[in-house]
Formats: sequence, C-alpha cells, structure tokens
Amino acid sequence: MTDTILDDYPLYPSPRDLSCPFAQPENVLSTTREDAPLGKVRIWDGSTPWLVSKYADQHALLTDPRLSIDETREGYPHMTRGRSESAKHTPPLITNTDAPEHTRLRRMVNLPFTVKRIEALRPRIQSLVGELLDEMLAGPRPVDLVQAFALPVPTIVITDMLGVSYDNREDFQHASHTLVSHDATPDESAAAGAVLGGHIGAAMQAKLAEPADDVMSELAALVKAGEMSPHEALTMSTAILIAGHETSASMIGLGALALLQNPDQLDYLRSVADEPKKVAVAVEELLRYLTIVHTGVRRIASEDIEVGGTVIKAGDGVVLDVAAANWDAARFAVPERLDLARGNARTHHAFGYGAHQCLGQTLARVELQEAFRALVTRVPDLALAVPAAEVEFAFEGVAYGLRSLPVTW
Repeated sequence: MTDTILDDYPLYPSPRDLSCPFAQPENVLSTTREDAPLGKVRIWDGSTPWLVSKYADQHALLTDPRLSIDETREGYPHMTRGRSESAKHTPPLITNTDAPEHTRLRRMVNLPFTVKRIEALRPRIQSLVGELLDEMLAGPRPVDLVQAFALPVPTIVITDMLGVSYDNREDFQHASHTLVSHDATPDESAAAGAVLGGHIGAAMQAKLAEPADDVMSELAALVKAGEMSPHEALTMSTAILIAGHETSASMIGLGALALLQNPDQLDYLRSVADEPKKVAVAVEELLRYLTIVHTGVRRIASEDIEVGGTVIKAGDGVVLDVAAANWDAARFAVPERLDLARGNARTHHAFGYGAHQCLGQTLARVELQEAFRALVTRVPDLALAVPAAEVEFAFEGVAYGLRSLPVTW
C-alpha cells in the first residue's frame, strides 16, 4: 500500500477539539451517518484496520464469534507499541482469549464482581466518599478535584478489594499510566510492568502464605488448587488494578466538569440525589455522553464478515469505536445533548457489549453513583476555579480524562 493511500486514512485515535472537548472527533462520527460505509483508519504502527462506529453494527459484531480478541494473531490492531510487545508474553486471560477458554477464565474471576458482592461494598464506598469530601472541604481552596477526590475514590476501593497496599499508589498510578500510554517505548512499558509486578508479586506471596478476605487471596486459592498458574494470577491481578482505578477516576473528573458545564443538569441531579434509581439513570447518561475509552475496542476477523454490504476479510483488524456508537443519532436522539433523564441511556456501549464486556462495570457504576450523589449534595456551590478553556485534558492513554480540575466553592 502506497504512502499516498495511507495518508488518506485518518489517524486513530484522533485528538479532541479542545474548543468543544466533549464532542466526538468528526472523522469518527462521520462513519455513523446513514449513508456512510465502513471506513479504514491508520493506527500507530501504520496498519489500517476497519473502523466500526454505527451502534447497530457494533451491537451485532460484539457478539459475533468470527471476531477474535486473540492479540497474538498476525494483523491484530494493538492499542500501543508496548501492548504489542507484551502480547507475546502475556498468558491466556479474559482480555485476550476467545471461547471456550475465555468462558473458563471468566468464570474463575466473576465472583468478586457480581452484583451481590459489589452491592455489599456500597456502604464502604459511601463512607470513603464522605471522608474524602470531609478532608477536601476542610482544606484550602481552590483544590484539584482529580487529586483530592476523583483519583483516590477508585484507587482506594480497588486496592482494598485486591488486597494490596494503598501506600504504593504513586507507583501503581505512574506504572499504570505508562502501560496504557501510546507514547511509551517497549523499554518503558517493560520497566513499568516490572514495578507493578514487584508489588503484585510480593502481595501474592503473602496471600499464598496467609489468605485474607480479598480478591488476590481468592486468586491465590485457585493457584493452590492448580486451576490457575501463578503467572495468570499475577497478570490478572495487575489488569484488575490498572482497569479498576484509571477509568473510574477519569469518569469522575470528566463527569464533574460536564455537570459544571451543564448547570441545568447539575441542578437536576441535585434534585433527585435521594432517589437511587434516578441517580443510576443519570450515571448511565454520563457514561454514554463521555465514554472515556477513546481508543476503541480492538478485534481481528477470523473469517470473512459482511457488514452493510462491505466485507471485512479474514485477517483484517477491526476497531469498534464505542464512543461514536454512543453518539449515534440512530440510537440516541440528539446525542450531543447531556440529558440525565434519558430513558435508553443504559443501552450504551461504554462498557463494551457481549461476552467481553467490562468485568468491573458493576463496581464502576456503584462508585460513580455514590461519588456524584455526594459531590452535588455535599458541595452545592461547587464551581470551576479557572476558566473552562484552561482545564487540562489528557489524551495519551486508553482513557480520555483530565490532568487536573481546579475547583472552589
């Protein structure tokens, strides 16, 4: 394929327009139009996977067994160079296997993330959110809401669930950021993996010797029973730690900004804060509207698949842009409007769809419900401490988010 043709394909992921930071990039949204065929994009390594942006197409493809998540297949459209390198050494996990292996592995790790188990954590999450807001309100103003609230909430919750020390959070956060960065070199990714591996490995040894009431102890029990290898347990623990704090932190920060930029919706959320079902609907709409995973769901075709008259051939890479699907006007009326009472918001693809949908989605929902409910009621006069144009956004990782959010009250 010539360089000229490659240059015709838009780079993916595309940078956001900071003059309208919540809008989806135009080159991605253009493929959700009724008359638009599937398009191709160019990713970091120069390869050109198909981009699937229409909601209906995604809904069908995300349950199609002809799309594989096996990252070792030649032509797989990896998110980053570091991810491409690490795929060669990553053991079979729920994030890189197809059925039936995926089904077996998912069954092993489902229990801690069931609705019943997560709902049992709600009082603890409520207490944590209250304590963090107490500290913030007692401190100086302005304050960075990301560092004071958005990042600590999910980080404390996931380290407590896993059974690793929150005292190592700076290592966890820095290493996690490196591992999901599009700019990290293979050496940097390897070094970050070694840091996380050291902490997780030490914790796993402790759980093998003296189990506790946490997820890593449950994984250690599977290792002892011969149902999971030590490498699988360590890699799964690392994946849970990374996924369990970065995305929820990004959602809390971006969601707070979106509410401040839509005061009518902020007022609405405050008015229904004591109605759990309406708060839950509001959180689903924030998930739809923001969809902070902006690097797409990656797959590779194992057989030819026809989509709307276009054939995705076996061996072709596929990127399903869930953010664009969540702004597809064929599914969500006036998708660019934040409507916290939107009736069908929960049908969004923010957590993916099908067998590989996010393992931690129930935990994320509870964290977001309690964080936003408390924030709008405990800090009723929350306001930006800088002009909106000065808020710093972050694009470099898997999740779209904020570097900081200076606020006052």
